[in-house]
Amino acid sequence: MFKKKNKLPEEATFREAWNNGDVFTKLSFFVMGISQIKNKQWLKGVSFLLIEIAFLAWFAFSGVSSLSMLSSLGINKKTSPVFDAAQGVYVTKQPDNSLIILLFGLLSLIVIALLILIYVTSLRSTKHLYSLNRDKKHIPTTKEDLASLLDSRLYATLMIIPLIGIFAFTVAPLLLNITIAFTNFNQYHPIGFSWAGFQSFGQIFTGNTGNTFFHVLGWTIIWAIAATVTTFFGGIFLALLIESKGVKFKGLWRTIFVIVFAVPQFVSLLMMNIFLDNEGPLNTWLQTNHWISAPIQFLQDPMLAKFSVIFVNMWIGIPVTMLVATAIIQNLPQDQIEAARIDGANIFQIFRSVTFPQILIVMTPALIQQFMGNINNFNVIFLLTGGGPLNANYYQAGSTDLLITWLYNITLKSVPNYNVGSAIGIIIFIIMASISLVAYRRTSAFKEG
Repeated sequence: MFKKKNKLPEEATFREAWNNGDVFTKLSFFVMGISQIKNKQWLKGVSFLLIEIAFLAWFAFSGVSSLSMLSSLGINKKTSPVFDAAQGVYVTKQPDNSLIILLFGLLSLIVIALLILIYVTSLRSTKHLYSLNRDKKHIPTTKEDLASLLDSRLYATLMIIPLIGIFAFTVAPLLLNITIAFTNFNQYHPIGFSWAGFQSFGQIFTGNTGNTFFHVLGWTIIWAIAATVTTFFGGIFLALLIESKGVKFKGLWRTIFVIVFAVPQFVSLLMMNIFLDNEGPLNTWLQTNHWISAPIQFLQDPMLAKFSVIFVNMWIGIPVTMLVATAIIQNLPQDQIEAARIDGANIFQIFRSVTFPQILIVMTPALIQQFMGNINNFNVIFLLTGGGPLNANYYQAGSTDLLITWLYNITLKSVPNYNVGSAIGIIIFIIMASISLVAYRRTSAFKEG
């Protein structure tokens, strides 16, 4: 009564293609593109073949030397005098540039990984061609392959440039940064350096550097929590206040607060730095009115400086949360709020039981993102206090330095320790990844997805 549907042909395995395939199929396991050329897929076959030829030529003339030097990062580590017999004088021989050697070594590993990926793609194409020939199916021509890149496989075409950008500007620098953490690349070895294992990580957790790390880490967590909570609740409160019944010119009030967000952040921070300075407008006005006898150390006292950066961050961050919260509040189901009012709930009970839970559900992912951003909030600390005031008990860090600004001090200010800075960068990534993963997995958005 019912006709059986024709089954799609089963894809052959690699072993089947090797055992039962013709000589061109077997040869394609060693020379990419042979099977494609034999089946008249000229563009694909020639591309695979040229890639393999180019890789072998590069590997013979450059790749081998780059990989061999990766283990030692150069032979000559120090500047040394060498006698030049032709000139009859001693000349200074510079050390091998270990950073260049490391970079080219990592790029060589990336090239090899990409070739392996292309090789696997070539084998899959060979296996697919064998399956089509075995089942006497139509083999796509070069023209049909090109047409599919603009139709059914358009996603692959559009992903080429972003993937190149990711490898060039994200993967390669990230690998370089990670590997530097396992070297002794510092002020004592600025050009020629060597592998040092986990020495940089040990330096972070011991001695004066370890004492500084744990203090800075503690303040970073406190800052991230305080900065996130204050801007979150401040933005919600401001949005509820503006959206309250009886408040006129709602658009005007929102515009006034958004102006703070519209002004470039560095301008606002530099302005607040001047405003809170010992001789700034605030201290001058307070002294002129005889309310204080000496300037308040807003940015010079360790404790006051921490409160100052949190307050200034509220000034900058609350308008952003206000805009998001306003959109959520305007779309809240009014029937639930009206039902709560009929049941006798006051404004605080409505907020706690109806309004806030729905705002929190929508804003939790953004809240996690904001928390992560505050851990790496370089601008507020650097432009407002510069990490200060200085603390003699800390290693290249001030009382308001976060891990990210401390990393900047270690690598780009005074005595550079690039290996320790890279190790701190890895630790920051681990902390952020762990917190964000745990927090996001607990959100409603993740559970419902």
